[in-house]
Amino acid sequence: MPGIQPIFNTPVIVLCLVLGACAHPDARAGHENGTGHIADASGASAQADPENFEAQARQVFGTKALSRTDLPDRSLDSDLLYKFLLAEIAGQRGDHKLAAQAYLEMARTTRDPRIARRATEVALYGRHADIAVEAAKLWLETEKDSAAARQTLAALYVNANDLQSAKPLLQKMLATDRDNIGQSLAQLYPLLNKHSDKNAVLVLIKELTKPYSDRPEARLAVSEASLAANKYDAALAEIREAMRLRPDWETGALFQAQLLSREARGKALDYLKSFLTANPKAQEIQLAYARQLINDKKFPEARAEFQKLLDGNPNNGDIAVTVALLSVQMNDLDVAEAQLKRVLEMDYKDPDAVRFHLGQVNEDRKRFDEAANWYLSVEDGEQFVLAHARYAFMLAKQGKLAEARAHLQNLVPQNDAQRVQILQSEAQLMREAKDYKESFDILRKALDVQPDQPELLYDVALAAEKIDRIDIVETNLRRLIVLKPDHAQAYNALGYTLADRTDRLTEARDYIEKALKLSPEDPFILDSMGWVEYRLGHVAQGLQYLERAFQQRPDPEIAAHLGEVMWAKGDQPGAEKVWRDALRDNPENDELQKVIRKYLR
Repeated sequence: MPGIQPIFNTPVIVLCLVLGACAHPDARAGHENGTGHIADASGASAQADPENFEAQARQVFGTKALSRTDLPDRSLDSDLLYKFLLAEIAGQRGDHKLAAQAYLEMARTTRDPRIARRATEVALYGRHADIAVEAAKLWLETEKDSAAARQTLAALYVNANDLQSAKPLLQKMLATDRDNIGQSLAQLYPLLNKHSDKNAVLVLIKELTKPYSDRPEARLAVSEASLAANKYDAALAEIREAMRLRPDWETGALFQAQLLSREARGKALDYLKSFLTANPKAQEIQLAYARQLINDKKFPEARAEFQKLLDGNPNNGDIAVTVALLSVQMNDLDVAEAQLKRVLEMDYKDPDAVRFHLGQVNEDRKRFDEAANWYLSVEDGEQFVLAHARYAFMLAKQGKLAEARAHLQNLVPQNDAQRVQILQSEAQLMREAKDYKESFDILRKALDVQPDQPELLYDVALAAEKIDRIDIVETNLRRLIVLKPDHAQAYNALGYTLADRTDRLTEARDYIEKALKLSPEDPFILDSMGWVEYRLGHVAQGLQYLERAFQQRPDPEIAAHLGEVMWAKGDQPGAEKVWRDALRDNPENDELQKVIRKYLR
């Protein structure tokens, strides 16, 4: 349950007081010299103070802000203290079931809602749902006006797939909280959405919200449930009615945009833009609109929207960094650098990330000394290895490969993940230097230390392909698939390798199909599918996949494949143009050079 924190933190002094005060016969076992006294910090003997213990015990029971004033007249006598001690010790020893049962027994005996609540919390913490239900029932019986008890019991029923038992509790929750009815309605779908029968959830939400159909939150709840039940048209009708009831409601507008994006992203963009025109101060919508523009790679328009947000929030470092990175995409490096330097003057949460981006900006501007200074100034965070790797790559491009390797080897990793990243960076250095055997050896040594590290398994497989060790490629990728059955790139790499380097084409296609199901729009997987179709003799189908892949990402290796299939289909001029254009932007790409030598000599 949200908000439930670890609860077995009773101070040692409280347990000592319990031991001293307890008169239960069984408690004397092992404590024959029990005197009712404990030693204080100085070693002197101190008399246990029952009033002080009672106050601490009530604090442990969680008595804050109880609405009831007619609590049972039951003092914390020795029997109750003994049971409390047993419950607490059981909890501290990890036996949450015993602890919850002990509290539930105390609650039944005393009818004290504080102890019933404690029993519920302990059972929830220990994941004993059956005890939690019984305790929550008792809690609600003994504190009938407790919204927390009612919500907790309702949630337990929902988790147990018992919607009918939850229904009257939820109805009561809505009916008794008129002052916060909007918030209560908004909580309905999040509370019920984990239930497996989405149609049953939709029926229940419709019944619960019927008395509140004039509230936009009720319409949103029905819309959310309709979407989960795959009733798109009904979901759209409900959210449109919600927006009719409250035309400036940002939460509803965001959900309507989410629905529209399922039809076409352009529809969502148009809707958000029209909402902003009517509500120019709706910052959540402006942010969503700007992010959608980024997803559509409309970088100038996205930057303009983020700039508006920044004008209204000049000290927001996150927005300023976004403006800077969009400026990098647009090659507007002056604006990018100015924004990043301004962010550094703020108390920004991640200054090392800003320094890394400044290194990138200066590297793009070919100010290599300044770029090096920024990269080397990154001392921590997610960009630590990336920054120092970029510095090493700059050294390598200047002919200082040994110095670049030494820099990476001398880095002190802060954790195992960074240790792997450093080795991967060194291997990439050697791959770019076309020393494929050394690249493979670096990664293979790392994999010997961490044999089931997924990223290393994948990288070793790619390096093995470069040195014609197809057996290692296949072994590593099959192992990776066992460890991560949803790893689309592992299926793709295995399928592509079999398609390109063997005659096992049907098997290769099966792997690529699995990859495509996991990631349907990945351009590299589309490229692999196009290539295996071509190798199977299905030239037209292969061309369709390759054209889709190249349209999404004009990568040089995709260009190499696309041109080869175009050539096979008789479009030699078109193939040559694709290759020449790609070679102009990627003059050192091995695959492009190889295919051009093969066909154009």
